[in-house]
Amino acid sequence: MPEISRFYGLIILMNFKDHAPPHFHIWYGDYKAIVTIQDGIVKGEMPQRALKMIFDWLEIHRDELMLDWELAQKGEELIKIEPLK
Repeated sequence: MPEISRFYGLIILMNFKDHAPPHFHIWYGDYKAIVTIQDGIVKGEMPQRALKMIFDWLEIHRDELMLDWELAQKGEELIKIEPLK
Protein backbone atom coordinates (compact mmCIF):
# COMPACT_ATOMS: atom_id res chain seq x y z
CA MET A 1 0.00 0.00 0.00
CA PRO A 2 1.75 3.20 -1.14
CA GLU A 3 2.33 6.00 1.35
CA ILE A 4 1.07 9.35 0.06
CA SER A 5 1.77 11.55 3.09
CA ARG A 6 3.19 11.50 6.61
CA PHE A 7 2.89 14.07 9.39
CA TYR A 8 2.87 14.13 13.21
CA GLY A 9 3.19 10.34 13.33
CA LEU A 10 0.23 9.80 10.98
CA ILE A 11 0.90 7.72 7.88
CA ILE A 12 -1.56 8.19 5.01
CA LEU A 13 -1.80 5.36 2.49
CA MET A 14 -3.91 4.38 -0.50
CA ASN A 15 -4.36 0.95 -2.07
CA PHE A 16 -4.25 0.27 -5.79
CA LYS A 17 -7.60 -0.77 -7.32
CA ASP A 18 -9.36 -0.60 -3.95
CA HIS A 19 -13.12 -0.82 -3.39
CA ALA A 20 -15.48 2.17 -3.56
CA PRO A 21 -16.18 4.69 -2.13
CA PRO A 22 -12.94 6.65 -2.63
CA HIS A 23 -10.98 6.55 0.62
CA PHE A 24 -7.56 6.50 2.23
CA HIS A 25 -6.03 4.55 5.10
CA ILE A 26 -4.37 6.02 8.20
CA TRP A 27 -1.91 4.31 10.50
CA TYR A 28 -0.99 5.96 13.77
CA GLY A 29 0.93 3.78 16.21
CA ASP A 30 -1.36 0.85 16.97
CA TYR A 31 -4.41 2.62 15.50
CA LYS A 32 -5.72 2.07 11.97
CA ALA A 33 -8.63 3.74 10.23
CA ILE A 34 -10.16 4.38 6.83
CA VAL A 35 -11.59 7.80 5.87
CA THR A 36 -13.79 8.45 2.84
CA ILE A 37 -12.57 11.36 0.74
CA GLN A 38 -15.91 12.94 -0.14
CA ASP A 39 -17.70 12.91 3.21
CA GLY A 40 -15.04 12.07 5.83
CA ILE A 41 -16.75 8.94 7.19
CA VAL A 42 -14.35 7.05 9.46
CA LYS A 43 -14.09 3.29 9.93
CA GLY A 44 -11.74 2.02 12.60
CA GLU A 45 -10.26 3.66 15.67
CA MET A 46 -8.19 6.81 15.96
CA PRO A 47 -7.58 9.27 18.83
CA GLN A 48 -9.70 12.43 18.62
CA ARG A 49 -6.63 14.70 18.35
CA ALA A 50 -5.34 12.66 15.39
CA LEU A 51 -8.77 12.76 13.71
CA LYS A 52 -8.84 16.55 13.93
CA MET A 53 -5.49 16.74 12.11
CA ILE A 54 -6.68 14.22 9.51
CA PHE A 55 -9.87 16.21 8.83
CA ASP A 56 -7.89 19.48 8.59
CA TRP A 57 -5.53 17.83 6.08
CA LEU A 58 -8.43 16.26 4.15
CA GLU A 59 -10.13 19.64 3.75
CA ILE A 60 -6.97 21.15 2.25
CA HIS A 61 -6.08 18.23 -0.04
CA ARG A 62 -9.44 16.72 -1.11
CA ASP A 63 -8.82 17.38 -4.84
CA GLU A 64 -5.33 15.86 -4.70
CA LEU A 65 -6.70 12.83 -2.87
CA MET A 66 -9.32 12.31 -5.58
CA LEU A 67 -6.59 12.54 -8.23
CA ASP A 68 -4.55 9.92 -6.36
CA TRP A 69 -7.67 7.74 -6.05
CA GLU A 70 -8.14 7.88 -9.84
CA LEU A 71 -4.47 7.03 -10.41
CA ALA A 72 -4.69 4.15 -7.91
CA GLN A 73 -7.73 2.72 -9.71
CA LYS A 74 -5.66 2.59 -12.90
CA GLY A 75 -2.69 1.06 -11.07
CA GLU A 76 -0.56 4.13 -11.82
CA GLU A 77 2.04 5.77 -9.57
CA LEU A 78 0.53 7.96 -6.87
CA ILE A 79 1.54 11.55 -6.20
CA LYS A 80 2.87 12.47 -2.74
CA ILE A 81 0.68 15.00 -0.95
CA GLU A 82 2.11 17.76 1.24
CA PRO A 83 1.86 17.04 4.95
CA LEU A 84 -0.11 19.14 7.42
CA LYS A 85 2.07 21.93 8.82
